[in-house]
Amino acid sequence: MLPAIPTLDEYGLSAKHGFLPNELPLARLPDPYYNKWEAIAANLPALILSRRLRGVIDRLPLLDTIGLEHDAEWRRAYSLLCFVTHGYIWAGDSPADRIPSQISIPLLTISHRLEILPVATYAAVCLWNFKPLFMNEDIDNLENLASLITFTGSMDESWFYLVSVAIEARGAPILDLGLTAMEGVRRNDSALVTSCLCAFAERLTDLTNLLQRMHESCDPSVFYNRIRPFLAGSKNMSEAGLPHGVIYDDGSGVEQYRQYSGGSNAQSSLIQFFDVVLGIKHFSTGQSAPTNEATAKRNNFIQDMRRYMPARHADFLNDCENVANIRPYVEANTNDEKLCLAYDACLAMLSAFRDKHIAIVTRYIINPSREVRARSRSPEATRGRNNIAVASRKGDGKSQKGTGGTALIPFLKQARDETGAPAIAEWTKRFMKHQVKTSGQSELFSVKQDENLASNVDEVAVSGLAQPWTMEDEMGGICQY
Repeated sequence: MLPAIPTLDEYGLSAKHGFLPNELPLARLPDPYYNKWEAIAANLPALILSRRLRGVIDRLPLLDTIGLEHDAEWRRAYSLLCFVTHGYIWAGDSPADRIPSQISIPLLTISHRLEILPVATYAAVCLWNFKPLFMNEDIDNLENLASLITFTGSMDESWFYLVSVAIEARGAPILDLGLTAMEGVRRNDSALVTSCLCAFAERLTDLTNLLQRMHESCDPSVFYNRIRPFLAGSKNMSEAGLPHGVIYDDGSGVEQYRQYSGGSNAQSSLIQFFDVVLGIKHFSTGQSAPTNEATAKRNNFIQDMRRYMPARHADFLNDCENVANIRPYVEANTNDEKLCLAYDACLAMLSAFRDKHIAIVTRYIINPSREVRARSRSPEATRGRNNIAVASRKGDGKSQKGTGGTALIPFLKQARDETGAPAIAEWTKRFMKHQVKTSGQSELFSVKQDENLASNVDEVAVSGLAQPWTMEDEMGGICQY
């Protein structure tokens, strides 16, 4: 007997909100007992700027989590303490490798309760960290969103998080479309599957339009130098000053270093759901096929990022994988032109989404890293401070080994190419392999531009949201959809 198709409410999800909470995130914990936490969060940018954050946290009393009642309160406390923890680690001239018990003990307790890792995950900074400006307007409208907590207090940082929030909200109906399509496959209802896939493709176009609005209010230089360092994790961060990771003081007296990746858009369950539904397989960079399924999952960065999702979200993806049937159904019905066209349209739209993300990564990480390297020829440029922004300035380019181990552009391009691999029609495969040129751009100009990009990319070692990487490395990717 086939396992049942998952239902959204089993996992606390909905067709209206998707992976966003059904109850809006709290702007403040209601119990006055937690006012000291809230005061730090409200003044986090000023405390970081004045370099007083660590002193304030060191004098903070240890608060119990007994006053947290509803899920929304636990999520607010988690998001708040994740911001405070990362601020504590990265706010000084050098990173702190020990998190005091005043924040580590409650964070560990809350993380255990929510079944999520105690680090600034995508859920902490995006899913559970927004509010609508007007309650009677939709939350997929960027002009109706605001972030609850930021490190810098800048519009750039809020906008960076809120683009993802809007994408999650706009993409929420795709969850129901995907599940309905899988039900349609079981009933051999080709018309229903085709209809769902067509709506899926149209919604993906909306998400691409939202993604390309990133540049409107998020400056690449501000993101690269001011925002991104605070989102860094503690895994493979030797060059940034955390050779062993971070100690979470849990009051037991046993000191043990922990290493976690930081926030990454790869932790978005929505984007991974697209791949699951469409039957898209991703492998480690440079690997076209796994030697076996266990090895593929162990080496696959995208799979690893599920450990950083809320547990119920990861469970939903895993359960959907067990019943995913759309790709084999389409492959078994290649004579159904409408079905194949709808499926290929989904792949093409998702590939276009990833193309846009490659362009954003180039603008927000690759290009600023070159500018930083060009400006940092003298020791004065980086003297007295160490974080992932400074770490990415060191070394001699291609020979430098990044501490995060991920080949950024090769990984992103492979993920995009893997998106088009299941395409049914040959013309669709050719279309998705063809690089679309800007209107009015000549073939000669396009070729030269590609050559210049290729010659420059492999010379840059880059620090990403969760950890740094170099272009020639061979271990998955970071900050990718």
